[in-house]
Amino acid sequence: MTEAATRFVTPVTFQALTGEPVFVDQWDARIDDNMAHIALSRRADAMLVAPATADFLAKLAHGLADDLLATMCLARDCPLLAAPTMNRQMWLHPATQRNVAQLVADGVTILGPASGDQACGETGLGRMLEPLELVDELAAFFVPRTLAGRHVLLTAGPTYEPIDPVRGITNLSSGKMGFALARACSAAGAQVTLVAGPTALATPRGVQRVDVRTAQQMHDAVMAVLDAPPASGTLRPDVFIAVAAVADWRVANASERKLKKRSADDLPKLEFAQNPDILAAVARRADAPWCVGFAAESEDLEANGAAKRAAKGVPLLVANIGHATFGRDDNELLLIDERGSQPLPRADKAQLAQALVTEIARRLPPRRG
Repeated sequence: MTEAATRFVTPVTFQALTGEPVFVDQWDARIDDNMAHIALSRRADAMLVAPATADFLAKLAHGLADDLLATMCLARDCPLLAAPTMNRQMWLHPATQRNVAQLVADGVTILGPASGDQACGETGLGRMLEPLELVDELAAFFVPRTLAGRHVLLTAGPTYEPIDPVRGITNLSSGKMGFALARACSAAGAQVTLVAGPTALATPRGVQRVDVRTAQQMHDAVMAVLDAPPASGTLRPDVFIAVAAVADWRVANASERKLKKRSADDLPKLEFAQNPDILAAVARRADAPWCVGFAAESEDLEANGAAKRAAKGVPLLVANIGHATFGRDDNELLLIDERGSQPLPRADKAQLAQALVTEIARRLPPRRG
C-alpha cells in the first residue's frame, strides 16, 4: 500500500480481510535483507496496481521510486497492469494521457477506466473497473489469444414460451455454461456476440449481449447477426456455438388473458407448435459459420450426442447430462466429432469453458478472407 492508500483503508483492515501480510515500508523488517522491493516483486507472476491514481501513473511513466510500490514496479521481472482511478477531468488531462501513452509504450497493460458515477459526485470516465471485472481481466491476461481475429456468436440460457400473460414453459438452464464460454472466448481474443435467454447473469466484460425470451426471438436474433451487413470494426461471425437450452415446442394457442382456474374436468386445451431449430438452420446456410452444438441429455450420452451431431450436420457436438448440470457451478462434458468422443472431466464451468475454447481453436479451419 502507498501512504495515500492508508488514508482510505488501514493496513490492519486489509490484513484482517485477506489473511495476508500488508507491506507499506521499503525497509520492512519482516524481509530478511530489508529489500522488500526485490523480495516481494520476485514472488509475482504479474503485478496489478488497483487503484492506479493520476499521481502513481505519473510516477510510473517517469520511473520515480520514492515508495515501496513504485520501487517494486521498477524492480519487477513480471508483467505490470494498472487500473486507472481518478476524476474525469484528471483522466482527460493531456499530462495524464501522455503518461498513459508512455506506459503503454513501455509495455504496461492499462485496464479501463470505466465511465460512471465518481466519488466527487461527477460522472464520466475515470471509475476503476469493478473488482470482479479486474479479476476477469487479470485471468484473461494469461490466456493465449487462440481466437484472435474471430467473431464468435453464441446462445445461452433458457427460453420462455408463454401460455398466457403470467405463465409459461421454460427449463432449468441457468445460462452459467454459456456465459462462461462467452467470457472464455473473449479472453482468447475473439469478438463475441451473446444472444441470451432469460437470466440474471451479468454480461461478461467486452461481450456484446442481445436479450431475448422465446425460441423464435432467439432464432431471429441469431439470423439478424448473421445477415447484418459488414460494419466498421465488426467481423462477420465465423464461429457459432449453440449453448442455449431452447424449447422444442411453443404454445400455439397462448391466451392474451390469464387463464382462470376451472373444474378438474374442464382443463385448458393447450396446442403446441414446433419451434425453429436454430442450430440446424445456421448449419444449413450456404455461408454457415463453423458450428458447435450442445446437447443436454438424460441418458445414453454418447449415442444420443452422436445422433444429434449427425442430424444437425455440425462438426462438433458437446454433450452433457442436463439435470446434473442445470444451475450448478460445475459440469462434465463429452466432445463428439467425426473421429469419436473425448471427455472433459468434471470441473468448474469457467475451467471447462477455457478447455473447450482450446479444443475449438484447435479444430477451427483457417479464417476465410
